[in-house]
Amino acid sequence: MNESQLILSVRGLNTGFVSDRKLTRIVKDVSFDLERGKVMALVGESGCGKSVLMNSIMRFLGKNAVSTAERISFFKTGADGSVTEQRIDQFAKPNGPEMRALRGPHISMVFQDPMSALNPAYRVGHQVIEGLREHFKMSKKEAMQKALEMFQKLSIPDAEARLQSYPHEFSGGMKQRVVIAIAMICNPELIICDEPTTALDVTIQAQIMEILQALKEKEGKSIILVTHNMGLVAQMADTVCVMYMGRIVESGPLEAVFDHPSHLYTRALLRSVPVLGMKPGTRLQTIPGSTPNPSELGTGCEFADRCEYCRDACRAKDVPLYAVAPGHNARCILFNDRPEVH
Repeated sequence: MNESQLILSVRGLNTGFVSDRKLTRIVKDVSFDLERGKVMALVGESGCGKSVLMNSIMRFLGKNAVSTAERISFFKTGADGSVTEQRIDQFAKPNGPEMRALRGPHISMVFQDPMSALNPAYRVGHQVIEGLREHFKMSKKEAMQKALEMFQKLSIPDAEARLQSYPHEFSGGMKQRVVIAIAMICNPELIICDEPTTALDVTIQAQIMEILQALKEKEGKSIILVTHNMGLVAQMADTVCVMYMGRIVESGPLEAVFDHPSHLYTRALLRSVPVLGMKPGTRLQTIPGSTPNPSELGTGCEFADRCEYCRDACRAKDVPLYAVAPGHNARCILFNDRPEVH
């Protein structure tokens, strides 16, 4: 792929955490590319490493984390329209000047729990304008006007008065809008959304989805959508990466992954999604077993113990990514056999 089309390229990213002098790998040899103006969905069960992967890219890791990569490149657009490659993996410090210059104006993140993302001791207006004043040296009055415009854009009622409110005065859905406002206020090129609708009811989920859809279609933002909501994926994503126990087990265009899933874990995920027209009393199919302990994994396919089609070869050695079709890859030795799954 031409680098001028990319906004983010990750190669060979590994992240683990040290506990009792033992390193447990959580993200394993992850590689992917995101095209400018596209939405990539990262899906998988809770605990598979999705959030750790995103925090590794953003350099939001604790002191006991060990993260390495062959390359993490962000392709930044300058004021004159030129594109330059920024090697995030080569930045000396996680919170050094290079990374701080990227966060906000170029990459931002919408966190899963809006309550923990907001400081309860400060008015929300103060928290929204913090990035503007840091990166663009605006006066408080100018920044507050920008924040007001952002609140109005996100349909927050009585926007001017709400800038002076504290987080506890907002509902869950409105808190999430505030978090999105903080992520958008510096007009970043790439927005990472980590489970942006998980804690919200169905009606508010739909409203947040509309906001994200507008970011994609009207503003051309690049988005990484971390979620287990397959309906949201089907509605928004251009490409999909399926993650299991720290590895990308399948990736490709949305239609290819949904219509022709080639890893048995992907097929199991799609079978477990409720669909319209299901007869009353119909039970959803579930994935047998449970996710293994990351510290106890051996060689071979991580999904082997939960796969009804597992063979000896699946456990013999680590399984590489196979090219199923152009742009569509799967980490499964059975991708060509396509066993019938009912």
